[in-house]
Amino acid sequence: MPNTAPRIAILGFAIECNRFSPVTTAADFRRRVDIRGEEIMRQALAGPCHTTPDLPGFVQQMNSGEAWTALPLRIAIAQPGGPVEQAFFDAFLAEIGDGLRQAGPLDGVFVVSHGAALATGSDDPDGDLFALIRQQVGPKVPIVGVFDLHANVSQKMVENLDVFVGYLENPHTDVRERGVEAARHMRELLAGGRSAVAMVKLPLTPPSITLLTAEGPYADIIREGQKRVGGDIMNVSVMAGFVFSDCPKNGYSVIVTARNGNRSAAAALACELAELTWSMRNRFRKTMTSLGEAVALAKAAGADPALPAVLLADVGDNPGGGSRGNTSHLLQALIAADVQGAVLGVFNDEALAGEAQLRGIGASFKAKFNSAEEDSLSQPFEAQAKVLALSDGAIIGRRGLLKGTAADMGPSALLQIGGVAVAVISNRQQCMEPMQLECLGVQLDKLRTLVVKSRGHFRAGFDENFTPKQIFEVDCPGLTSPNLHNFKWTRLPRPVFPLDEAINWSAPISA
Repeated sequence: MPNTAPRIAILGFAIECNRFSPVTTAADFRRRVDIRGEEIMRQALAGPCHTTPDLPGFVQQMNSGEAWTALPLRIAIAQPGGPVEQAFFDAFLAEIGDGLRQAGPLDGVFVVSHGAALATGSDDPDGDLFALIRQQVGPKVPIVGVFDLHANVSQKMVENLDVFVGYLENPHTDVRERGVEAARHMRELLAGGRSAVAMVKLPLTPPSITLLTAEGPYADIIREGQKRVGGDIMNVSVMAGFVFSDCPKNGYSVIVTARNGNRSAAAALACELAELTWSMRNRFRKTMTSLGEAVALAKAAGADPALPAVLLADVGDNPGGGSRGNTSHLLQALIAADVQGAVLGVFNDEALAGEAQLRGIGASFKAKFNSAEEDSLSQPFEAQAKVLALSDGAIIGRRGLLKGTAADMGPSALLQIGGVAVAVISNRQQCMEPMQLECLGVQLDKLRTLVVKSRGHFRAGFDENFTPKQIFEVDCPGLTSPNLHNFKWTRLPRPVFPLDEAINWSAPISA
């Protein structure tokens, strides 16, 4: 008989890892989210929530139905960065294993995930986590996970869960809805439903700027998959992957979950959608705007108020993909060209933000960028600056991915350098939310040029002020450059498109 008050464990481990970025430490998780027990439920129910919105979506949807018992264990989330310290991850696994054992008999497990994690000693910590959960709860307890559509999915992950729920939208504005969906699937399995999951991987690693879901090839595939949901098809998730993980599980994946244990239906649909993707692989190409062209656009917008304002996306230095958020190529070019009416957000430099805080509003000083972090990309430079505004950096998002979510930029400052204002922050993150700038007094409707260190999420945050025709993705160096030939790949499965043009592929007979 179905359980009337099922016991559901709740846990999470989520990070998007860039092989080329510095190692992610325990401190990075503490700085973003590392919570246990009742704090998980408090954030899920009362907000504002610091986790991804799938957590409150799942919990609140479960609460809308019959009685259940939540057993919250631990959720650890970090900003995108390099591989996670193995010792931290091993300790996390041990704690989750102990928590599952101590929780006693369980009826289900819900996992907040991302799917593109690395650890210094493992290329598949996501798979390691799901394997541990399955080992602890046994083969019959349903495990449901929610994943970012940039997940790098392994067979080990797929084999150890019952329903795979991937985001459908990029920018990720549907995360809460995916948590709601996960709860509905959990209820179905608790009532006696049976599922089967099939995956097909392609030798395809599309540049991230080709993966928007409003239009384009990725949007077309996702929409086709959603048309097939119904009957025995529970979920269709098309995971584009995150190429900068540079790991064996890289590659575009189609994952289908079917009802009634109908694995053949899941496999057939996964193969069909994979073949459709491969047939349009050449559409996963996109030309960026050169640095010179971008500066010219900003210069013209600043000089002529009759022209539309422009948004320049520094996609090569996206902290949302593990980049440092402190390259200065575009900033220095704008200053050198005497561009007017521009704001750049957000520049990660804790030392500079701290100095501005000490000097105070109205102070003029020689700002030293990247004084505490220097490498081939994060190069130092100096410029005369005036402190326009200060903030503690704590915000509640109002648009896009961060809507209703708490975020903390740390001590922050707005510095005026010539005609360019620079929002400098202490806690590395991408610029994707108006409040990140509005908390410093920036009036977005007054700008002639907005520069964001982000890949795509800014589109859902700044759509009030910038249409797609006003947005230009700039080709600048960085750890997330869409020009994939800029990187020395060591673990990426080869051949793979578009790095390798001459490649043939066909879907397997069975997924």
